[in-house]
Amino acid sequence: MTGTGEEQGRAGPPLWWARRRDAVGDAALGAVSAAECAWEGIRFSEEAGIPVAAGVLFGVVVGATLVLRRRWPIAVVLVGIAVAPAEMGFLLSVAGMYTLASSEVPRRIIAALASMSLVATFVVMYVKTRGDVEADPTLVLALSVFVAVALTVPPMLLGLYIGARRRLMESLQERADSLERELSLLADRAEERAEWARTEERTRIAREMHDVVAHRVSLMVVHAAALEAVAVKDPARAAKNAALVGDMGRQALTELREMLGVLRAAPKPVAAVAAAGSVEAVVRVVPAAVAAGAEDGPSLAELEALVGQSRAAGMAVEVVVHGDGDGGGYAPEVEQTAYRVVQEALTNCHKHAPGARVVVRLAHREGEVAMQVENGPSEGPVAGVGLPSGGNGLVGMRERVLGLGGVFVSGPTDAGGFRVSAVLPVR
Repeated sequence: MTGTGEEQGRAGPPLWWARRRDAVGDAALGAVSAAECAWEGIRFSEEAGIPVAAGVLFGVVVGATLVLRRRWPIAVVLVGIAVAPAEMGFLLSVAGMYTLASSEVPRRIIAALASMSLVATFVVMYVKTRGDVEADPTLVLALSVFVAVALTVPPMLLGLYIGARRRLMESLQERADSLERELSLLADRAEERAEWARTEERTRIAREMHDVVAHRVSLMVVHAAALEAVAVKDPARAAKNAALVGDMGRQALTELREMLGVLRAAPKPVAAVAAAGSVEAVVRVVPAAVAAGAEDGPSLAELEALVGQSRAAGMAVEVVVHGDGDGGGYAPEVEQTAYRVVQEALTNCHKHAPGARVVVRLAHREGEVAMQVENGPSEGPVAGVGLPSGGNGLVGMRERVLGLGGVFVSGPTDAGGFRVSAVLPVR
């Protein structure tokens, strides 16, 4: 249940007090001080020769100023020093000095007022004691010093201690609040990085699924269409195409099984990272998972087999290799990325350029490996194939290549075909 600002203001502590109980405590302390000074005002009125009512009223006003000790501690101490000759305001002086020492007033002002209070108490005590009793001057002096120190130094030291402790607690509280804000910021940042890692992992899984399934299933569709076309006219060729469809399906299942095996093993490093509580380690999960998947993935050594599958589907593919690299000396992620680029480019040729002549170029250079897949103009659509396109092939290739710090370029050629080029650093 909430109220308006005006209602909340009335319900809060009055005036300068931080808490309601502080206001009640100061009011009670001021009442006790007023009563004490009023009692001492009777004796003061007799010694000063003024009416008792005036002395009592003066004492009440003086004692009641203790209520202002939190707001104006300097004024309260000055009032206590001023009424010291009247021998009133004991509680006023002690409480005022304690409040002054515990406040945020500069130390030089506290020292000056404490010295004034000490001197005033000493002078009053010395004059009073010497005039009342006949005693040794040394004893009177010692007694006056003791009383002055006892009424001034302990309240000041206690106030200094309480003030220092209060400031320390405030500093610790500010530190705790700052640490809490920092922890909250770190938690938000860790959540953002974890979300980023999850997004990257989902993207990688989607890319792997697309590369594994799209190529094999595209070839299966091409062979199935050819099988449907020659089933009656050429049973031998139909049987060959049916065997190829089966091989493609088995290969697709094998690759899917390998990839799913990697995905099942991926949560282990994630759990270890979560247990360690390292924000930076969460970010390293994705590259580690990619590397783990790359070690079990295809390589450039299988490029001839990949091209052979497209040739078996009726595509005219020429492979040109430059350089003395054998495709087996690169990092696993480089090998897999190069293979996937060629694979996806051939898949796009099956989808968008059936019957076109395709040239696959592979160049092993110093510090990098380059691949290019270029097809000529299509000779026309293959009847009945109807291969769908998700529009993610080029995007996935670009993400793979750029993720390794490479360069990716794709676009139509002047001859009416399409070209896909990629350059990967080998380190």
